[in-house]
Amino acid sequence: MPLDKDPDLHRDTLAVRAAVPRTPYGENSEALFLTSGYVQPSAEAAARRFSGDEDGYTYGRYGNPTVSSFEQRLAALEGAEACISTASGMSAILMMCMGLLQSGDHVICSHSMFGSTIKLIGSDLAKFGVQSSFVSQTDVSAWAAAVKPNTKLLFAETPTNPLTDVCDIRALADIAHNAGALLAVDNCFATPALQRPMALGADIVMHSGTKYLDGQGRVMAGALCASQEMVTKTFLPVLKSGGMTLAPFNAWVVLKGLETLEIRMQAQSARALALAQWLQLHPGVARVHYPGLSSHPQHELAMAQQSNSGGAVLSFEVKASDADQARQRAFHVLDSLKTLSLSTNLGDTKTLCAHPASTSHGRLTEAQRQIAGVSQGLIRVAVGLEHLTDIQTDLDRGLSSL
Repeated sequence: MPLDKDPDLHRDTLAVRAAVPRTPYGENSEALFLTSGYVQPSAEAAARRFSGDEDGYTYGRYGNPTVSSFEQRLAALEGAEACISTASGMSAILMMCMGLLQSGDHVICSHSMFGSTIKLIGSDLAKFGVQSSFVSQTDVSAWAAAVKPNTKLLFAETPTNPLTDVCDIRALADIAHNAGALLAVDNCFATPALQRPMALGADIVMHSGTKYLDGQGRVMAGALCASQEMVTKTFLPVLKSGGMTLAPFNAWVVLKGLETLEIRMQAQSARALALAQWLQLHPGVARVHYPGLSSHPQHELAMAQQSNSGGAVLSFEVKASDADQARQRAFHVLDSLKTLSLSTNLGDTKTLCAHPASTSHGRLTEAQRQIAGVSQGLIRVAVGLEHLTDIQTDLDRGLSSL
């Protein structure tokens, strides 16, 4: 029995053991296969493999043993039958939409989703006839009311980027399935270390492996976890034609990152909670957004869905009298950093700070940003593994001099 299918193994074990079988050389660390093509045993075998009638690697764009190891490991951690990987998180979303949707189909998302996701689904796919509705992240009734006869997909991100809004995965799964649609969940912030959406009814789990799965900001990667049938019949054909292929080296890096995912998420989430509590009391801060705080509107739901953890990302708003002053003050805090990194990525062992309104959500209109709650005074902090006191000192340098 393959390790990833063994029901007696715990997630901690699967995180370091699930992979394709060792080669005859007996390597203990998973091998990195750098090859674009594969020598076939016979012309007949090649024909069967290219047609899908026989398992086997045929061409680098279609599959690679190192990539397969990453896919098997992530599927095992998410409790999914299968996984298919891509070159980035956004390419995973594109592959999902291209595989599931056609002109005239309808998608429901929240206003609070990642800015690039809103742009891709709301604008780019609209050019090809895909309809979309954006609703309140936390209002289950709004999701239900948005359902149309042509609704094929509900796509949720929980917690959201950057306001950490949390949606009820099980409730959205019921809405989707009652409408004959599917529920996909972006699990980038929580990861399977804290949250397993498929156990709550989701059909598809999307990841940007660039974030916590890698964990050290080294490479880009994306993935979709789903049923074996959906991966093989719906997503794989798009990958073969579209070429969103994950590079073997990137797959190997993220594969090794998964080995420490659990302990990193626990340590970084603990620091995030302590930082959020400190920011709540800071005189320069107007509001803190973090699911681990009892003041968060979806605190109880987050604790139930996310293994009693708020995760490692928080955001806060600086005190200001208007939008212009808020932007100026947020920039001042960020420009005052000496230890922490001013960077739009997240999931790194280094703490990363960003101004969402001018970066991740910069391509949205001001009206879209206001609906999403992304103000000019908002700063997102993806908490890393530095000492908590050093993180506080660096943020306080700018906050105390506003």
